[in-house]
Amino acid sequence: MERRELFKLGATAALALGMPTLALAEKEAKKGDETTSFKKRREFKVSFKHKILEQGDLTRLWVPLPFFRDYQYLVSDINFSGNCTNAYISNTKIPTLYAEYNKVKNPSLDIDFSIVTTERHTNFKAVKFNKNEKIPKEIQEYLKPTQHIQIDGIVKETALEILKDLKKADDLQKARALFDWTAKNMQRDESIIGCGVGDAKAILESKKLVGKCTDISSVFVALCRSVDIPAREVFGIRLGQSRFSNAMGSAKDKVASITGGQHCRAEVYIKGYGFIPCDPGDVAKVKLAENLSNDDPKIVSLRDYLFGNWEMCWMGFNEGRDFNLTPTPEQTPLNNFGYPYAEVDGNTLNYYDAKTFSYTYTSQEQ
Repeated sequence: MERRELFKLGATAALALGMPTLALAEKEAKKGDETTSFKKRREFKVSFKHKILEQGDLTRLWVPLPFFRDYQYLVSDINFSGNCTNAYISNTKIPTLYAEYNKVKNPSLDIDFSIVTTERHTNFKAVKFNKNEKIPKEIQEYLKPTQHIQIDGIVKETALEILKDLKKADDLQKARALFDWTAKNMQRDESIIGCGVGDAKAILESKKLVGKCTDISSVFVALCRSVDIPAREVFGIRLGQSRFSNAMGSAKDKVASITGGQHCRAEVYIKGYGFIPCDPGDVAKVKLAENLSNDDPKIVSLRDYLFGNWEMCWMGFNEGRDFNLTPTPEQTPLNNFGYPYAEVDGNTLNYYDAKTFSYTYTSQEQ
């Protein structure tokens, strides 16, 4: 049976999706908060199209949806259609659209929405580090190790070595030193599938210091956590053109094919202040794409910008790492959730291979 649903951005649906109403979202985005200022509002119309090629009796599909933050918010319904027998928002903390197909041939699911992003800038003058602040409970989880973010052994040893001359520094100075070390020493490796596994300890033990965006951000996050600075990865997808480099996003006539545009960023929490946006992965990506050195003026400038700022030609999905999808799939815990995930009769599809999965994602800047 054809099923079609509209999630309105009114009071009821806002609660269901864990998002505020549009009016409140616009107010909050304009106001910002005491930790962040914003520039350059951009709006994108986004389309996710899925057509599962593998056939079976029971197909299950989980698709990451954009979260709400003061720097990004929906300005339309989330509209989905397809031949699923059941579909619903299965998680609001890690926004997920779950669809189920019981003895359906050629399962399909299309999702459309419009989203506004606003460039994110940290106001460093407002940073008032408070070493005595008690870290909120919801932030404490970003100090803990996970399966892929181990914080002992070589991870802590590396962090302490980087910070050996900064014993009297505050957390902001330490985080900047860890960021610079990661951005300078990690190299992007295009042969790695997807965004990388992001096993920080294994990368440091290998001494190769190569990877993709999840690998690079995970090393930074693990180094921070190992010295008691909360940090997290943020998984999302590129939407459009970057003013810095085509390596950070691209589009033709404001239309972009974003099927392979998944990208992991990072945030670090400073006591007395809040989360600061970071992106060491894109420093490495531009270095490789444009064959530049760490000392090239463009890379020096980009490295400075990407500690504390995000250019929002990108949309965030979630901060999920080594967690369980809802409802629970066969593969658990899931390393991260930047790609659609699907199972046919309990067999996990290769979500890194869009053509055989299959799915096609596009965006158009308005």
